[in-house]
Amino acid sequence: MTSVACPHFDVSIRQRSKGQSAVAGAAYMSAEKLFCEYDQRTKNFCYKQKEIVAKGILLPPNAPREYTDRQTLWNAVEASEKQWNAQLARGIIMALPRELPADQYESLVREYCMEQFVLRGMIVDYAIHDKGDGNPHAHVMLTMRAMDEHGKWLPKARRVYILDENGEKIPLPNGDYKTRKERTTDWDDSGNCECWRTAWADTTNRYLERAGADVRLDLRSYERQGVDLVPTVHMGPVVTYLEQQGIRTEIGQYNEEIKQFNRVLQSLKIRLASLKKWLAEAIRKTAEIMKPEPSQPSVVEYIQVFQNLRRAGRADWSKTAKQTAGINDLKFAAQVQFFMQEAGISTLQDFDEFVGKQQESLTLLDGVGKAIRKKQTALKHLETFQRLKPISDKSKRGMGFMRKQYAEKHHQELNDFAKAVRYMNANGIKAADRERIANELQQLLDEQAQLRAALAEQNVDPDLIDRIRYCVDTVIKAGEEPRQRESIRAQLQLAKAQQTKLESEKVKSEPYADIS
Repeated sequence: MTSVACPHFDVSIRQRSKGQSAVAGAAYMSAEKLFCEYDQRTKNFCYKQKEIVAKGILLPPNAPREYTDRQTLWNAVEASEKQWNAQLARGIIMALPRELPADQYESLVREYCMEQFVLRGMIVDYAIHDKGDGNPHAHVMLTMRAMDEHGKWLPKARRVYILDENGEKIPLPNGDYKTRKERTTDWDDSGNCECWRTAWADTTNRYLERAGADVRLDLRSYERQGVDLVPTVHMGPVVTYLEQQGIRTEIGQYNEEIKQFNRVLQSLKIRLASLKKWLAEAIRKTAEIMKPEPSQPSVVEYIQVFQNLRRAGRADWSKTAKQTAGINDLKFAAQVQFFMQEAGISTLQDFDEFVGKQQESLTLLDGVGKAIRKKQTALKHLETFQRLKPISDKSKRGMGFMRKQYAEKHHQELNDFAKAVRYMNANGIKAADRERIANELQQLLDEQAQLRAALAEQNVDPDLIDRIRYCVDTVIKAGEEPRQRESIRAQLQLAKAQQTKLESEKVKSEPYADIS
């Protein structure tokens, strides 16, 4: 069973403070033309209609039926939010498995949304996109306010009095009473995102199982899976559009490089883990065959015995076929011998140590990668701090109403600045550390390049490894049969004697070789 690690599942909030609109978001995902009453503008994304597979709106029982109209629904949401920085809707983008038949996409999305959102009181607007580029995905928008039994929007939070040990309200100096804000729903709980991801994986896997697909989703983060892959950078609609038009962007190119590196890295990790497991089993079985003698045959000796077995099965072949097969055997044996000498491998135990060293190199590469990403994050926040510090300083000047106007105008910049400051304080970073961190980052990048180059040099042809495994497995399987065990053991011992003889003759033919 193949596990598809960390496919795309992104949760975000549409906010007015970022210049976003719920109507615009709905128009984009549904590829429709919708009029927004809040800003009196038409949002037209009809040009995307060709990539829409299915779309719809799911309502809880208490929601008005007129909300099945997309424009009516999201204009009602916009009207219910009065604040300039209001959170309008929650958005989710989910990758759909290509292994699942396309006619089951909508059923999968609707079942998932009903179970996770509609039954909890949210209104769901969904659309399934498939441009035929191998990336089918679903867009989902969720309302953020609950409704009463009459279909009226409820407040997101309410004020609750804080009581003392006697159950009495606690007065404040201004005459009011001490209160706290209490949310009316648990939709914003921090743990929801992980629950939704897990539920999406579970629901999708049920569909995949019913479809007979040999693949399953694992929507845990790379870190939680113990897989240290480099995450890609979110491209956004503008960069995505440019890439679709064949216009290369820096972010797009960067993501392609990351994806290529992750594919190679993940493939190598899986291959080494599989090889390590196989070697442990092969060493154990070989020890059983070679009893009572503890000596382990070399990999080359395995190849020789395998070819002897193959030769015995060619008795009824034509002379030409035997000659061709014999030449191919010699070429393969020479290839294996060269690889073993270059890698310093003789026995299966040596092979196991070789694989272990490669895994250690990968672990070291992972550690360097984590350190790089930490330094990059720090530099990003330092850059934000330096770029936005003049705006932050200016927001503290002037009269109260002027400061308020300035803060409203530069709300996003001030938020980004505050975020950078929080990160710097949490990690003990100062503005003066920028040059030092940049130098450390460059050193780590150089180290990463060296480790990658070393891995590339050590990496072996997977086809060659597969052929070696097949040869060893064939010999071990023959040796596990009681009737052939003694024969296989004798053949391995004979191959060892022949190999020792060849090596001694080689040394004699090179009398002036430096053996110091």
